Amino acid sequence: MVLFAWCPAAAAGTILVFGDSLSAAYGIGARQGWVTLLEERLRQEKRDYTVVNASISGETSSGGAARIAEAVRRTQPSIVILALGSNDGLRGLPVAQMKANLSRIVRTAKAAGSRVLLVGNRMPPNYGRKYTEEFHAAFVEVAKADRIPLVPFLLDRVAGNPDYFQADNLHPTAAAQPIILDTVWKGLAPMLDASSGAR
Repeated sequence: MVLFAWCPAAAAGTILVFGDSLSAAYGIGARQGWVTLLEERLRQEKRDYTVVNASISGETSSGGAARIAEAVRRTQPSIVILALGSNDGLRGLPVAQMKANLSRIVRTAKAAGSRVLLVGNRMPPNYGRKYTEEFHAAFVEVAKADRIPLVPFLLDRVAGNPDYFQADNLHPTAAAQPIILDTVWKGLAPMLDASSGAR
């Protein structure tokens, strides 16, 4: 499911959120998700941005790489928040493949004139130490290679607390969404301050 949330029409720039179910408000009301909360925070701080949520539940990095060109062509974002890779990890897909896909997304967005904030994630320990370490390191490596800012862990301060997860133990509850927003905001705020969208 693709959700679109819009700020005022005269926005100075567009922020494209390009993620999976963790950004698509899976299992909760769309207005409760961290992306909608981001839109509200931008409005409260009088930062004149449009927010477009192009996150799709179940999306992999491969799927994202296949649709990024059209997404940036359509929305012409000044900033892309890239939050994919979790489904690659849950399916045990090769880390090298995920890295290549993420890098392709980043470079496509940059070629279109967008700045990119990469948001990483972690796998639970039952996937094995080697895979979990390589998975998390992949986001650091992509950010370094492509010279973009990184939020290391989307679910920082949420993971490990069962009160913040739905019955599937995978998707955060509505109560967790403000915490997720605060985590993303730490990486996003400097990008806003450096742009014409800042007041």
